[in-house]
Amino acid sequence: MSAPRPTARPSAAVYRRRRLVVLGIPLLIIVLVVWLVAGRGSADEPSSGAQTTATKTAKATPKATTKATPKPSLTPTATSGVPDCTDLKLKVSADDASYAAGQNPKLTTTITNQGTEACLVDAGTDKAALVITSGDDRVWSSQDCASEASGYRPLLLSAGESVKDSVTWKRVRSEEKCPKDLPAPKSGTYAATYSVGGVNAAPEVFTLG
Repeated sequence: MSAPRPTARPSAAVYRRRRLVVLGIPLLIIVLVVWLVAGRGSADEPSSGAQTTATKTAKATPKATTKATPKPSLTPTATSGVPDCTDLKLKVSADDASYAAGQNPKLTTTITNQGTEACLVDAGTDKAALVITSGDDRVWSSQDCASEASGYRPLLLSAGESVKDSVTWKRVRSEEKCPKDLPAPKSGTYAATYSVGGVNAAPEVFTLG
C-alpha cells in the first residue's frame, strides 16, 4: 500500500474570503433591519407636500358661525296686579281767561290719584273726554276725531301722583265721525269740561273775541 498524500493547506487568500463572508453576513442583516425600520417610519409620516395640501384645505374651509338666539323678555308689565283707580281728582284749566281773534286757547288737564296706593287709570279717548260747550251747544270734543290707537292709554299713578296733558284748541267745531266743513265757533263765552271714567272736573270758563 502507498502512504496517504498530505492535504494541501488553503492559501491566505482563501482565509481572507472566508473571513469576509463570516463578517459580511451579520453586517448585511444589520443593514436590512435598518432599511426596513427606516422605510416603515417614512411610510407612516406624511410628506411635506401632503401636509401643505391639508393646511391649504383647512384654511379654505370657512368656519361655521353660531348666532346667539335672542332670549324672549320675561319681564312682567308694570300694570300687572295693579288695581284700577277709585279715588281720582280731575281738573281742567285754560292759560287765559279771554282770547282775542286769532288766539287759540291752551287747555291743561290734570289727573290726580287721591288714594293711598298705586292704581291704574285709562286716559285713552275711549274713557276720557275733553269737551268744549257754549250754553247748550256742544262745540268740540277730543273724542270726535281721535285715532283708534289713542283709544286705550293706561296710566300707572302712585299715591298722590298727578299727570298733566295740554291741548291747544284751534277754535274749530267737531262732531261724531269727524265731518268736514263745519261752521267755525263765534265770539262768546265757552266752557271746557274734562271727564275720565265717569269722574268729572269742574268746568273752566273763558271767552273768545
